[in-house]
Amino acid sequence: MRGIGSVIRTVAHVLVGILVVWIALDLLDANRANTVVDVFHSAADWLAGWSIGLFDVASHTGQVLLDYGIPAVVYVVIANVIAGRTAARA
Repeated sequence: MRGIGSVIRTVAHVLVGILVVWIALDLLDANRANTVVDVFHSAADWLAGWSIGLFDVASHTGQVLLDYGIPAVVYVVIANVIAGRTAARA
């Protein structure tokens, strides 16, 4: 069962990686007409769709960090809880 927990954590880390890359691209003002930037933007919007606009802050930086950072933290926490429970059952 240890392998299942590892897979769950790996998937969560890939999803979080997509969100973190998008945060960096957005804050660094990447060209949104670029295909790679657009792919990360679309994926991050899909992953964070439930949290976008959850809180309103005045600064763009704060808004991006909240909109995409909250789901990143939530996904890691949920993955670790699930992986921990699967390891405990083994």
